[in-house]
Amino acid sequence: MNDLQYRIQRAEFAYESVKKDAPTAYLLWVLTGIIGGHRFYLGDTGRSIAMLFTLGGLGLWTLADVFLIARRVEAVNRARRAEIMAGYGFVDG
Repeated sequence: MNDLQYRIQRAEFAYESVKKDAPTAYLLWVLTGIIGGHRFYLGDTGRSIAMLFTLGGLGLWTLADVFLIARRVEAVNRARRAEIMAGYGFVDG
């Protein structure tokens, strides 16, 4: 295995270790949605705290999130992958 293949493999492994999972986010939404548990999981700390203190915007944010979670997971994963690839010297397009 040459150096480039090794770096790619390490970058992919690093990404897999931080990648977020949509089913997990939905499970957290079901169990802790009113207090923003799914948003904490996705790294949206500011919004999570807002949900925590407003009980999910009196439930409105919580209901809206059921339609937004999948897209948010994809966006978080895309950003994390790009950051990791850039850290290894790759441009992820």
